[in-house]
Order: sequence, then structure tokens, then C-alpha cells
Amino acid sequence: MKTLLLLRHAKSDWDDQSLPDFDRPLADRGHRDAPRIGKALAKHGPAPDLIISSPALRATQTTEAVVAAAQLDVVPQFDERIYGAGTAGLMKVIRGLSDSANSALVVGHNPGFEGLVARLTGKAQHMPTAGLASIEFDVQSWADVEDGKGKLIRFLTPKTL
Repeated sequence: MKTLLLLRHAKSDWDDQSLPDFDRPLADRGHRDAPRIGKALAKHGPAPDLIISSPALRATQTTEAVVAAAQLDVVPQFDERIYGAGTAGLMKVIRGLSDSANSALVVGHNPGFEGLVARLTGKAQHMPTAGLASIEFDVQSWADVEDGKGKLIRFLTPKTL
């Protein structure tokens, strides 16, 4: 059994229009919401064995806040392929995860994450900022993750907490 935790970054700041998209930081709301999702992850689980995040600033800030709030003892990795990826690119990341991890947290962006949840579960699910989808797969290897074979077991948002 493998569990994929997909977390869309928390609300980003659009105030400085001169910043490239990659360098946009979290907004005040994002700084409040990311730790709330981290605490919810600690409460509901499963705790991830592996964390991979987009290297975009808003994603790294979200990752750091979630790790701290959930008191996770996992050093996040950052993967450029997540930033701007569509579902095909994200599937390559997922299928390439280490099989030593039974639960993996991947932090990234829409529209890719929304599309990925639909692709993996066969059901559309809106992914608001700081939305966390927990998807289970009855597989022993991440390489065996297939379209439509995932089961959405939990979906958390800051508004639902």
C-alpha cells in the first residue's frame, strides 16, 4: 500500500507585479494556512516518509511551514520538474519515487495538481490553495501507480479545518 499526499502551495502574494512567477512568496493568508494544514496532517496522517516540493518560493515556504507545524523529521527534497508540470510530468515524478517510502508528500501547483487528482482517482476535485489530497494505491511500487486506481481517502482545506 502506498499513500500519496498532494499539497497545493498556500496562498501566494501578488502585490509585487515585478516579481517573476517563480519568486512569488506566500501572502499573509498563506503564512496562516500552511501551518494549519501541517497540524491537520500531523493529526490525520499518515506522516510522510518522503517529501518532494517544487522549488518555487511559495511552494518551498509552504513545505517549510508544514514540516515545522507537523513536526516531521523528514528533510524535503526539491524537484524542478514539479514547477509548471502537467499531469504527464507529475506522473513521471510519482512513478519515480523511492519504494522505501510508503507515504510521500508532494508539494506543487495548479492546474497540474487538480488534473493529477482527477487522473489518479477518476474524480474531479477542486484544489484550492493549501488543499491536501490523500490518495491510496494498492501497489508495492510507485512505478505501478496507474490512472484511475487511486482512492481519495481524505481531502483537507484550510476552510474545512
